Amino acid sequence: MDQDKSLQKLVPAVERAAGVLDIVSASKRFLTLSELSRETDLPKSTVHSLCLTMVQLGMLIRRSDQTFQLGPHLLRWSHAFDMQTDVATEFSLLCADLSIAPEATATLSVQEDVDMVFIAIRQSGAGHRFNARPGMRIAAPFVASGKAILSKWSDFEIRRRFADGLPKPLTAASVHGVDRLLEEIRSIRETGLAEDVGQCLDGVTNVSAPVLDALNRPLAAVMLSLPTELAESTALAEASNTVVVLADRLSRRMGADLPQST
Repeated sequence: MDQDKSLQKLVPAVERAAGVLDIVSASKRFLTLSELSRETDLPKSTVHSLCLTMVQLGMLIRRSDQTFQLGPHLLRWSHAFDMQTDVATEFSLLCADLSIAPEATATLSVQEDVDMVFIAIRQSGAGHRFNARPGMRIAAPFVASGKAILSKWSDFEIRRRFADGLPKPLTAASVHGVDRLLEEIRSIRETGLAEDVGQCLDGVTNVSAPVLDALNRPLAAVMLSLPTELAESTALAEASNTVVVLADRLSRRMGADLPQST
């Protein structure tokens, strides 16, 4: 369905109720009816009816000081969302919809301590240089997907986790030392895209971006791997764009609140 047409069919009362819930959830303090009316630019009587209905449905709680907070019914929806949404399944579905180069390997991995554990792999054919398999572990500092997750950590947390130094390098190109790792991480924070060239496997270039959950916290990372000689061509730019699109779409499927793509 065309997005613009679907937006024209929104039910006003539902849209207004969702707007009230968004404001209540984003506020750093509890808001009164008058404040909600100003924030939504709706008549006070309209906001009163919306809030009263949502209080009765358990979507809002009216406090003793006549301010409002989120209600317990929303927690049931959140739990149901988590139960019904499988990040690995969604990854596979999205990969089927995207144009991924035949020589590239697409993977989904999650953080476990200071390792990345691969949970889903998409390979379009045999003979890939990066032969990932479910359950395979790679130290986070040496692989793009790990760097993507680490970019969401503070410098303090990274230094704390690697206070005894980084794990044993996997290749001659593997990053050496926490200071050098932090230089890479700061660059990733600026671009939103992580890359490693031969750091986890000789001759392989990886690009990755983090997948965020409903609280905008890192849940996993998607990564595309391709032979380094191909990455020196336009293939790297294409792979990077695909990774960003895949991570963005997957994050939205997981409930992340992201700016609308331009």
